[in-house]
Amino acid sequence: MLVPAKGDAFDFCLYVAYLWTASNMPFEELQMRAEGLLPWARSIVRERVIDLAREYEPHRAHDLERALNNVLMHQRWPQEQGQLPQFGVRIRVSPEDRVRERLRPYWEERIRLECDHELQKIRARQADELTRRWGTVLRDLEDDPVTAHAAALAGEQFADIFRRYVEERRGSVPDLVRLLREAVKGHSDLALGPSEYTQAWDLALRTYERQHGLSEQVN
Repeated sequence: MLVPAKGDAFDFCLYVAYLWTASNMPFEELQMRAEGLLPWARSIVRERVIDLAREYEPHRAHDLERALNNVLMHQRWPQEQGQLPQFGVRIRVSPEDRVRERLRPYWEERIRLECDHELQKIRARQADELTRRWGTVLRDLEDDPVTAHAAALAGEQFADIFRRYVEERRGSVPDLVRLLREAVKGHSDLALGPSEYTQAWDLALRTYERQHGLSEQVN
């Protein structure tokens, strides 16, 4: 069944399922009567749906389908039960082919954009996970005194990257060591004595120097 959409330039395609019921009537008789009443039933449905269909744009078939079924779901004809069987309907709505062709480029572009967006999110998650893992690996290797040799076993490229990483990290160590030494010296100059605070600074300094092999490098 075709009914005009808003603007009357395009139509909606309606697929109507009729559900016939009757009391105390054999199935064969119900089937025969339903077939005879079908043209009348179609006219009833068309009369009920045509005004509502004209309120919807041609590409809003799904919205119209939902609205029609909400309106017609609990209605039955004839409204007074008598000798005739009654029917109810369930309607499915599709846009006509001309509208489908116009919608196709829109949906193709939308699908492409959504797929690209999902791929970008996957790449971002993978890059973040990989970065975190390599960060953990490099920190663990840096804390191990045999890692400089072990890194070479993983390949020349990895060994070179690891060497540059350690050198860059250690480049900032002397400044921190100087700061710790000045803190310890400052407390000594103030004649604070071997307080727990001064001893803690001194312990931090010696531990940091020992970890980074800078006991003889920083004066």
